[in-house]
Amino acid sequence: MMNRRIILLRIGQMLILESILMVFPLIVSLIYGEWKSLIAFAETIGITAVLGLLTMILIKPYNNTIFAREGFAIVAAAWVFLSLFGALPFTLSGEIPKYVDAVFETVSGFTTTGATILTDVEKMSRGMLFWRSFTHWIGGMGVLTLIMAIVPTDSGRSMHIMRAEMAGPVIGKLVPKLKDTAKILYIIYLVLTVIEFIFLILGGMPVYDSLIHSLGTAGTGGFGIKADSLGSYSPYIQWVVAVFMYLFSLNFSLYYLLIMKKFGLVFKNNELLVYNIIVLVSTGLITYNIFPIYKNFGDSVRHSFFQVLTISSTSGFATADFNTWPALSKAILFILMFMGGCAGSTAGGLKLSRVIILVKTIKKDIGHLLHPRSVSAVKFEGKTLDNNTIQSVSAYFALYVLLIISTFFLISFEPFDLETNITAAVSCVNNVGPGLSKVGPMGGYADYSDFSTIVLTFAMLFGRLEIYPLLLALSPRSWFTSSNKRRITKFRA
Repeated sequence: MMNRRIILLRIGQMLILESILMVFPLIVSLIYGEWKSLIAFAETIGITAVLGLLTMILIKPYNNTIFAREGFAIVAAAWVFLSLFGALPFTLSGEIPKYVDAVFETVSGFTTTGATILTDVEKMSRGMLFWRSFTHWIGGMGVLTLIMAIVPTDSGRSMHIMRAEMAGPVIGKLVPKLKDTAKILYIIYLVLTVIEFIFLILGGMPVYDSLIHSLGTAGTGGFGIKADSLGSYSPYIQWVVAVFMYLFSLNFSLYYLLIMKKFGLVFKNNELLVYNIIVLVSTGLITYNIFPIYKNFGDSVRHSFFQVLTISSTSGFATADFNTWPALSKAILFILMFMGGCAGSTAGGLKLSRVIILVKTIKKDIGHLLHPRSVSAVKFEGKTLDNNTIQSVSAYFALYVLLIISTFFLISFEPFDLETNITAAVSCVNNVGPGLSKVGPMGGYADYSDFSTIVLTFAMLFGRLEIYPLLLALSPRSWFTSSNKRRITKFRA
C-alpha cells in the first residue's frame, strides 16, 4: 500500500517551511506599518507552524521508503496544501475577501503563472505585494527541492520527488548526492536573483521595486506592483528584466557546466541553440511588424524582444499592450505560449526539449513511411533516445493537448469571446499569465465565475507539476495498488 505516513511527514515539513518563509512578508509589513497585513501573516504563521509540528510529532513513518508513487503523491499534496495555506493572509487581511480568488492568486504565484484576479494592484499593501512575488521565487525552483537542500534525505529515494517537481522531460543529478544537487541549483538561483537585484538598483529602481521584480523574474512569474507592469519604468530597467528573463529560462545545468569550465558542452547544447534561434527570429519578425506603430527602431526592438522573452520564458511581465499589435505579432506570441523555455529552468510551457523530440520523431516516422526498410534513430543532445522515452514524450504531449482542450471547454460557459477563453486556457496550463483580449497584459481574470476560477486554478497546478503528479495522486488506483508494482524509477514524460 501507499506509504501514507511518509507523505504526511513531508507535508508537515512543507508547512513548517512555509511558516518560516512567511516571516519575510511579515517583516515587510512591520517595516511599512501595515498592521492588518502583519496580523494576517502572524495568524497564518501560527496556524501552519502548529499543524506542521503536530504532523511531524504525531506521524511516525514505519519506514522512509519513497517510490515513484509516493513521489507523485508528496509533490501533488504538498503543492495543494502550500497554496491553500498560502492564500490565508490575503483573505484574513481582507485584501482579497473571497477565498476562491485568494487561492487562485496564490496558485498563480507558486506555479509562477502570474495570472491575476486583482483589478487594482496598486491598492495592495506592500507586505501582500511582497508575498505575491515571493511565491514566484519559492515556486520557481520548487519548495520540496528547497527542503531537500536543507533537510537530510535518502538521495536514492528522494530523486522521485525531485523528478516530480522539477520541470522538463529528464531530471538528473549534477553531482552524485541529490542533496548537493539541490544546493547547487538553489545557489545558482539565488546568485542570479541577487545579480539582477543589483542591476535594477544601479538603474535607479527603488530597492523595494527592485526586490519585487527580481523575485518575479527569477521564478519567471510576472507579478508586478503597477497597473502597467513594467511599462512606466525606464528602457534600461526593461532591458535588464528582459535579459534576466532569458537567463532564467535556460537549463540551470548549463550554468553548472560553465562553472566547471565545460564550455564545449554548453555551446554544443541543441536545446540552447534552437531556443536562441526562436528568440532571435521571433524578435526580428515582430520588430518588423510593429515598426509602423512605434516609428522608432530602438523602441520596436526593445518592446519586441521584451514581449518575446516574457512569453517564451512564461514570465508574464509587459512593457506594452500587445493586444493592440497586428495579427502576425499576436500569432507569434500565441505560438510561443506553447513552447515555453528550456527543460530544467524555472520557465513553464511544453518545454523546448519536448518540442525538439516530437519534431525529430515525426521526421523519423515520415522517413520510415517513405523507406519502410530503413533504420533510423531519434537523437537528442548527442544521445540516442530509446522507444520508451519517445513514447513517454508523445504520451505527455497527448495529455497536454487534452488538458488544454478540457480547460477551454469548461470555461467556455462564460460569456466571453473565443480569443479570451482559448488564450486563458493555454496561458494557465503553460503558466504564462497574460493571454489576449480580456485576459491580455493590461487585463485580468477577475470577471470569471467561481467555477471557472477553480478550473483555471487546477489548470495552473496541472501545468506546473506537468500533469502526472496531480493526475496520479487523484487516482484511487495509485493509493491501493499492491506495493510490488511500485518500483518505478523512470516515470517522467
